[in-house]
Amino acid sequence: MPDNRVRVKIDIKEGKRARIRQINVVGNQTYSQEDILEDFELKTPNWLSWYRQDDRYSRESLQGDLEKLRSYYMDRGYANFEIDSTQVAIAPEKDDIFITVNVSEGEVFKVSSVKLAGTFVVPEEELKNYLLIKPGETFSKKQITNTQELIQNRLGLEGYAFAKVDPVPTTDDAKKEVGMTFFVDPGNRVYVRHVVFNGVTKINDEVLRREMRQLEGGWLSNVLVERSKQRLQRLPYIEKVESENTPVPGSPDLVDVEFEIKEGPSAQLGGGVGYSESQSFILNGNYADSNFMGTGERISIDLNSGRYSKVYGISHTNPYTNIDGVARTLSFTYRDVTQFVSASSDFSSESLALGVDYGYPLTEYQGLRIGFSAQRSSLITGEGSADQARSWVRTNGDYRQQLIPEQDYGGGFIVPSTTLDTTQFDTFEIVAGWSYDSRNRALFADRGMRHSLSLSYTLPFSDVQYASANYDYLQFLPLIGRWTLAFGAEVGYTKELGGTTAPPPYRNFFAGGPDTVRGYRESRLGPKDSFGNPYGGDLKVAARAELIIPTPEKWQASARATVFFDIGNVFSINKFYQFTGIDGVTPVDYKFGYDKLRQSTGVAVQWLAPLGVFRFSYAVPLNPFRGDGLNFPDEEERFQFTIGQAF
Repeated sequence: MPDNRVRVKIDIKEGKRARIRQINVVGNQTYSQEDILEDFELKTPNWLSWYRQDDRYSRESLQGDLEKLRSYYMDRGYANFEIDSTQVAIAPEKDDIFITVNVSEGEVFKVSSVKLAGTFVVPEEELKNYLLIKPGETFSKKQITNTQELIQNRLGLEGYAFAKVDPVPTTDDAKKEVGMTFFVDPGNRVYVRHVVFNGVTKINDEVLRREMRQLEGGWLSNVLVERSKQRLQRLPYIEKVESENTPVPGSPDLVDVEFEIKEGPSAQLGGGVGYSESQSFILNGNYADSNFMGTGERISIDLNSGRYSKVYGISHTNPYTNIDGVARTLSFTYRDVTQFVSASSDFSSESLALGVDYGYPLTEYQGLRIGFSAQRSSLITGEGSADQARSWVRTNGDYRQQLIPEQDYGGGFIVPSTTLDTTQFDTFEIVAGWSYDSRNRALFADRGMRHSLSLSYTLPFSDVQYASANYDYLQFLPLIGRWTLAFGAEVGYTKELGGTTAPPPYRNFFAGGPDTVRGYRESRLGPKDSFGNPYGGDLKVAARAELIIPTPEKWQASARATVFFDIGNVFSINKFYQFTGIDGVTPVDYKFGYDKLRQSTGVAVQWLAPLGVFRFSYAVPLNPFRGDGLNFPDEEERFQFTIGQAF
């Protein structure tokens, strides 16, 4: 081109993508090629290769697989195992790749002796407890590596964060034995200069520092750093946390502990406007923020207003009211429901409640809770109410009858007179609880467990008296790789006290739906009222098992897919009556029975979105009850979802 310039054009023909057609291991005598290649990252084409892309050759992946091959043999006693050579060949058409690995297995070795040597800043006798490999056992590289890590972690607990533990084998080929000596070099005790939080824009620094168990100025402890990381991950407004110890230039005994934090959504906002024949125009809204104004305090506001239903509530939780980590929750709720409360059975209730709750940490994982609430309630039932509800109102609290005269709205529309049953009562309730929580994060946890026990009791001078107990259990069990099994269970029981005939209807338990037994309509398992609508019971039993399916790394903190099995139901320990007419009732058996536990299985997906956690499930009921003329049948609902759930 003019002016001493050249135009360069490059034509590229990509051709087909080369795939791994064959992987051969030559020289293996003891183990089959199928067993050896099972854990390899590189694989020959299979029906999931389009997703995993594991049939594409990569030099880095091959090096990792060769290390897995070496560990496979050395973990089984082959101390002299060698990889002689590796060949990677490509077909003339450049679309197939062939990998061949030549190995020499050697012989199986036993461990003759295990010793410790070096400098002991921790007593030698204590370090011997961390020796996983014992004389007389088969040589195992995995056990040697685990022993290294255990001793290093123990030294790290004392501040020797960069301690070295070098295993030195002494091989006796004639006897097929290996003597192991672990040389311990603790190095210098390392102290923390600064604790730094990166990636934070919406959280106050104090909120993060109060979760720290590794403090500035103290010696570096890998255990305390890991615990600090777990406490940060359990905050509901933090999605992911990574930590790194960065040496301070020119100071061999100083480091900065840096936490790389990915913030998640802390607030949930929802609302809507609707219309129904029963409620007329409906306006509702809710707001919950677990990190209000960056303070780490939780604010929750509920506003629901319709022609027949009004619910207003506000609560405030301060997780650190003092330096000892005492949490306090204040709440106020006003509820006025003049139409449907339980499905479609009329049951009017009005209540005003004030509550205060304190939580005190006992240990790093355990805590106690105690609270008090005062509530004034008014319940009204009419001719459209369930007979069970009318019976409770007539026999509890300050019962009165109210006659509503006939009303003429004109145009021939006349509402006949009716009689209402009303009761009013005050309750003063004490709540106490114990909890244990070792989960690695609050949302989408995959390690640890949680136990929660709650007891409540109404004081003797309450107009209506009852006591209740709730126990909740959740545990995660790691399986192979990133597969995890989760078990959960919940048991609840409420008992009337004094002259109260039964627990108030609003204290009953309900089952069915996304939170208990999926595949059955929400809250519609268990005792039914005289109209066939759920009335609830005084005993709740539910459990579930979920297999957590591994998801890509980038989605682990925001999405989850599971295969589940649910089981549970609600029962009535007291005799439950099915009203059959004005003059008689028929007892219906809703007492606990293993054959009455409803079961379902299916798949579920959870996704953390800006509005909250979206949960979707499809379940198949395994043993639904079809009804027998006296007992109402179960109602199925296979696809279920909840959106915008607060946390």
